[in-house]
Amino acid sequence: MAPMWEKAVGFGVEIPFVKHLGFELTRFEGGFSEILYTALPEHLNSFSVTHGGALMTLLDVSMATAARSQVPELGVVTIEMKTTFMRPAMGPLAARGELMHRTATMAFTQATVFDAHGHKCAHATGTFKFVKRLPTGHKTANPLNLPQNTIRTD
Repeated sequence: MAPMWEKAVGFGVEIPFVKHLGFELTRFEGGFSEILYTALPEHLNSFSVTHGGALMTLLDVSMATAARSQVPELGVVTIEMKTTFMRPAMGPLAARGELMHRTATMAFTQATVFDAHGHKCAHATGTFKFVKRLPTGHKTANPLNLPQNTIRTD
């Protein structure tokens, strides 16, 4: 059974762009994540396959959720990301992320996007920094954008 915070907040924070793309988080535990996604027509490139920017977002969010799955009370920000596109991504896609190593402040991750036939379409590695609040300027900060219906168990 999933912890209460997971049921209440899904990705753990409100991410309007992720909501717009229609990502569905199906795994968020133990350093692993899985996100399902089917590109809408407006998410395609001129070759009628999933746009690389949408794939990079899918990989980025998959790695971030894998990192956060061990410390869901913290946010993460992307420090760097390397992406390799291996084949056109079409139809229903699944991104699987993995936290490979964690320090007190950093997460080292990888993720792969698979098509409905199990073919690898894209792969990324990424480094993320754990954060409590996101800086917005000189000596100011915004809290994480938690959903309105968040249930706190602390």
